[in-house]
Amino acid sequence: MTQLPHTRDPGPLVLAAFVVILAGSGAARAAEPMKMDHATMAPAAAAPGGDHAADKAYAAANDAMMTGMDVKPTGDPDRDFAAMMLPHHQGAVEMAKVEVQYGHDPMLRKLAADIIKAQAIEIAQMQGWQKRHAR
Repeated sequence: MTQLPHTRDPGPLVLAAFVVILAGSGAARAAEPMKMDHATMAPAAAAPGGDHAADKAYAAANDAMMTGMDVKPTGDPDRDFAAMMLPHHQGAVEMAKVEVQYGHDPMLRKLAADIIKAQAIEIAQMQGWQKRHAR
């Protein structure tokens, strides 16, 4: 197993925790990423505390992301990767926007802003790849 170098920068650890939290319980049910049965997952909006604007915004972003990632395999790993990762990244951007708007912790708000910038670049790269390889 690869070990990460020791660092005092909490950013990578916080990002990893953020991803795990956002993944939610649906990931535990996924035998294979492309065979996840979203119909069996509880709606994110039904989570406790779902009355706050941030909760509703996170739920909407998560629902859109999960729906977008539910793609039928084409047999082409490159196409499937781009097709699934685009909504995943777009969902991350939408969730990061919620943190920027409603979050209070300066480090997490900065991390969210950084995610928005980085993922926007990756989204553009994948969209460009899809355009160049359109059938």
